[in-house]
Amino acid sequence: MATLLLLQARGQLRAADLARELEVSVATARRDLAALSSAGIPVYAQPGRGGGWALLGGARTDLTGLTAAETQALFLLAGPASSGSPALASALRKVVRALPSTFRTDAESAAAAVVLDPASWGEREPDRPDLVAALQRAVVSRRQVELDYRTRSGEQIQRLVDPWGLVDKAGLWYLIAGTAGGKRTFRVDRIARATLTEHPAERTDDFDLADSWRQVVEEVEEQRSLTTATVVVETRWLFALRGQFGRHFEVLETVDDKTMVRLAAPTPLMIAQPLAGWGRLIEVVDSDAVRTELARLGAELVEHNGEGS
Repeated sequence: MATLLLLQARGQLRAADLARELEVSVATARRDLAALSSAGIPVYAQPGRGGGWALLGGARTDLTGLTAAETQALFLLAGPASSGSPALASALRKVVRALPSTFRTDAESAAAAVVLDPASWGEREPDRPDLVAALQRAVVSRRQVELDYRTRSGEQIQRLVDPWGLVDKAGLWYLIAGTAGGKRTFRVDRIARATLTEHPAERTDDFDLADSWRQVVEEVEEQRSLTTATVVVETRWLFALRGQFGRHFEVLETVDDKTMVRLAAPTPLMIAQPLAGWGRLIEVVDSDAVRTELARLGAELVEHNGEGS
């Protein structure tokens, strides 16, 4: 892709120039050019001092038909995946350099606009593809966004933010943005409306979305791990329990058909609440505080829903 784009954009290239652009050896560049020719692409070499490689008769492929929107879509898809693949990251860098200059900035922004975090926090949001797409456009175009946002306490607020990046955390989307009070993280499922403005967004050149998200995760994990409890559950139900507690779920030991698991949450009540629905399927073995909360929740259920209530 990068070789074709460069040939189409510049008309003619020496193998040495191509090698420098793509960070490969001259021999590799020549092999790639020969492979294109063998594959039926009308690439040919002009010998002599002013020669080089070119597309026969100014031939063009569909690759240069990429529009700005299509280029952004390509890099929005490939960019997040490249964080776990050095080869893909290298390929994207090469393709970016080969793109028409007017496309490069948006392509680079699109590639860095989203981070994928596969570890769940035990919850998912309803799909909001239109809203996510609008926020992606704001990140790539570096335009400020007006948000109608519901806080954790339920308060409805309006914020003008500088969108810096999006995170897909196992289906739960987050927006990292700059505000008058500094960097903030917004849950996308709490955004009722996002309106793109014409005002340019501010962002430092050294901002790294992946590093910023790691800091967020570390802070949240520290808050969520203040209380632990060890429980025993039938092994066949591990998937359901893991779905409730996400990364705060650690398998300790499996004996026969029972598994011992360590759970974590900010408070004993936040462990007890999801466990209350398990009834006798769960046994808490080491936390008096969680057992006390379970007993209290059980008494409340009996009082409000038991016979004669």
